[in-house]
Amino acid sequence: MKKGLFVAASIAALIAAMPAQAQEAEPVPSHEATADTGSEIVVTGSRIQRSGFDAPTPTTVVGEIELAQGNRPSIAQVLNDMPQFRPAGTPATTGGNTDNSASTANLRGLGSVRTLTLLNGHRFVGSNDLNNVPQSLIQRVDVVTGGASAAWGSGAVGGVVNIILDDEFEGWKMGAEGGISSRGDAARYRGDLAWGTKFAGGRGRFMIAGEYMKERGAFGRKDRPNLEAGIFQRPDGQLVLTRDPNYTIINNNGSILDTGGAPYNLIFNPDGSIGPFPLGSETSGQFTVGGNGQNIYDYVAVSSPYRRANIFARASYEISDAANIWIEGSYSSMKSSFGFFPETPIVLIRPDNGFLTPGAIGQLADAGVTNPFVLGRILDDVGPDKYLHYSSNRRQIEGAIGIEGSFGEGWKYNAYYDHGEIRNNQSLNNQRISARFDEAVDAVRVGNSVVCRINADADPTNDDPGCAPINLFGNGNISAEAVSYAFGGAQTIDTTKLDAVGAALSGQPFSTWAGPVDIAFGGEARWEEIANNYVDPMSMAGELSTLNFAPVNGGFNVKEVFGEINVPLLDIEGVARLEVNGAARYSDYSTSGGIWAWKTGGTLRLMDDLLLRAVYSRDIRSPSIAEYFTTRETNIASAQDPFVGAPQANVVSFTGGNPNLTPEISHTLTLGGSYSPHYIPGLRLSVDYYKIDIDNVITTLSLQDTINQCYQADPADPTCGGVIVRDGDGSIASVSRSFRNLASYSTKGLDLEASYAMPVGAGTLRFRALATHVFELFVGSDQVGIVGDQASFGTPKWRVTGGINYQDDDFGIDVRGRYVSGGIYSEQVGGNGLPLLNNEIDARLYVDLGLQFNTGPFTFFANVNNLFDSDPPLTQYTSFIYDTIGRYYSGGVKLKF
Repeated sequence: MKKGLFVAASIAALIAAMPAQAQEAEPVPSHEATADTGSEIVVTGSRIQRSGFDAPTPTTVVGEIELAQGNRPSIAQVLNDMPQFRPAGTPATTGGNTDNSASTANLRGLGSVRTLTLLNGHRFVGSNDLNNVPQSLIQRVDVVTGGASAAWGSGAVGGVVNIILDDEFEGWKMGAEGGISSRGDAARYRGDLAWGTKFAGGRGRFMIAGEYMKERGAFGRKDRPNLEAGIFQRPDGQLVLTRDPNYTIINNNGSILDTGGAPYNLIFNPDGSIGPFPLGSETSGQFTVGGNGQNIYDYVAVSSPYRRANIFARASYEISDAANIWIEGSYSSMKSSFGFFPETPIVLIRPDNGFLTPGAIGQLADAGVTNPFVLGRILDDVGPDKYLHYSSNRRQIEGAIGIEGSFGEGWKYNAYYDHGEIRNNQSLNNQRISARFDEAVDAVRVGNSVVCRINADADPTNDDPGCAPINLFGNGNISAEAVSYAFGGAQTIDTTKLDAVGAALSGQPFSTWAGPVDIAFGGEARWEEIANNYVDPMSMAGELSTLNFAPVNGGFNVKEVFGEINVPLLDIEGVARLEVNGAARYSDYSTSGGIWAWKTGGTLRLMDDLLLRAVYSRDIRSPSIAEYFTTRETNIASAQDPFVGAPQANVVSFTGGNPNLTPEISHTLTLGGSYSPHYIPGLRLSVDYYKIDIDNVITTLSLQDTINQCYQADPADPTCGGVIVRDGDGSIASVSRSFRNLASYSTKGLDLEASYAMPVGAGTLRFRALATHVFELFVGSDQVGIVGDQASFGTPKWRVTGGINYQDDDFGIDVRGRYVSGGIYSEQVGGNGLPLLNNEIDARLYVDLGLQFNTGPFTFFANVNNLFDSDPPLTQYTSFIYDTIGRYYSGGVKLKF
């Protein structure tokens, strides 16, 4: 069935099912109230709605207070402050790769692809980047912290994040704010405007909002010395975590090596003469500690600059008491442009190279340097951009239409259709054009001129009139002509599309001896595809040294039906109420066929105060469009090579899609409950144990984890069946980290929540604390307590966020603490078989302070995050678990009328 016909048929069937004289449905009972208004909140833990503390599947509500805490610039960063999430990145952070500056939600540390993100209960194309929704229109965020595939579909293995908009917003909102770190960098500016109104005598509503944000980025690694750190292997094989490890085999002036790759500890000076390599306090192999050398991460920004703008509009109209139609449209633009990292070629220099001065030739001979020799160079002096420069321009357009309403005795329905497109334009400039670079480096002197050797020999058939020779001897000597000839850029443009349609019906068809039975059922379908619009000719020919884009085209579709039921079995007023709940979903994928997801559980409320709950589910996750078809992405990092027992600098790894992937299957158990004692009004407590086991996992491991697993599988195969490509000297040339179906992941832990609100004077005093203790996160090995920045899934044992908030009509103050437990940096062992020497990382406590003052329609606010400027642990590049920016000030003004 075509997409348009499917949508029309679904909505028409629901409208046809409504009787002519529909009546207003009874509200769903709820025990959760907002802290500000006392009105009820009905959260989306399942299709059969309950409040957060009453939901059979544990659900946490992120309300107005939490959304404002810390003045975070995106919803993803708000969620990252919650213990149930593992921070996985922000628009300003990039791990030296082409991840295109997105913000995602990552429940349980299982990867953001295992957290399903919805907007008002439906899928949207921008769900992989939470920056696309204007924050001024967000009423709250429901976080379902348990398997929910049966209710909401593929991807809800870790849980569901449902962004709820304030559909009834009226009036004007506007605001302006700015922020800056205590080191004078990471400045950001943000402005937003929103308007909502009624029309047609109150039957219609319209709202529109837009926002603009610019972040200038942070480049001050020298101001954050813990970020210039890494693992150093001493001559005896002992690994140590140290500040400022630098390369000996590459240097931005040019490090001189023998033909076996061993350094002479000599470098070229900018004038072409030769001097000693500026070694540090301790030197071994390819690294030295300190000195005046360089490390590739010296060049990577602490946080990358970006600019985003978005606009969102929604209109709704109540046709009758039984039907309300709505339409939404949005536009979002994200642009980023930043220095990536320098290229680091290691090239053979012949004795007659035309740029070698007579003085340098004599110095080489005096130092015992044999000819030819090898030069290791960090190319940070190439053209106006200096080194590799990454740019992206991502544009999202989305539209949705739907209908919802009620009829009969308590029946509700809804249906929607959503179409979205993301156009992504990426480029990586200042790359070496491999063949041209090699020709330009091989330069000879002819008379008083230096020319490319291919133009100096007697054979005219191999001449290249455009070849301009490159002088690599000393920083700053590469001519503009050589840059124009030997360097170029890669570019790709692709479009990702999503069409999603869904319809659901819920009600209470009959009652048991204990009360009404709730049911919900419906169907959904979606079509996803990615199409390439452009790839540059040099990429298509494979001519570039670091990243050659490739065209990506592909798609899949899925059609689903689902049902859910909640049956009360016992209801003794004031004593006990027992309900059992079940759900099932059948999904038919065009790529892998049919698959079932289901869940079963129940709740037992005792004495109106204590609620016990249990849920067991079978959840699924199909491969995403990116995992199936995405092009190759390039990353670079240092790694420990267990096959040779030594570290290696500057290892290139490639990630990319795999069309042969099959769906993941997960089983989730949650046991817990909540306690709301009637004798302490405003107090709510909850505790939930979770256990998640995932089979057939789709993932790409970190560079180090990939190498380690290869070694563990077969120490005698240094190529790991082709996964690792090695140069002639045995060093690693590249590592393939494409998506694969691996054996299994598993995790288990404990979530705790407590909240209390009480009137104080003219306002309200509120306390709320959230904590997660992770017992196990098994991904090949147990990742709990591994908190170094090189661990893809490493997670702390404890994360706790607690806050105290006071608010009245004129004044507000908010104090929050964020605790992150420590652990070890890495499980790596050195050449002597011993673990990392100083492997312990201490816990961190971050304190945030917020103030606001209300004057008429104006609200002035100020925030300080990481008030005491707690330093990050020793980190090679950046840490998503710990704060790397440091103390951050922000403030602004809001106007509402």
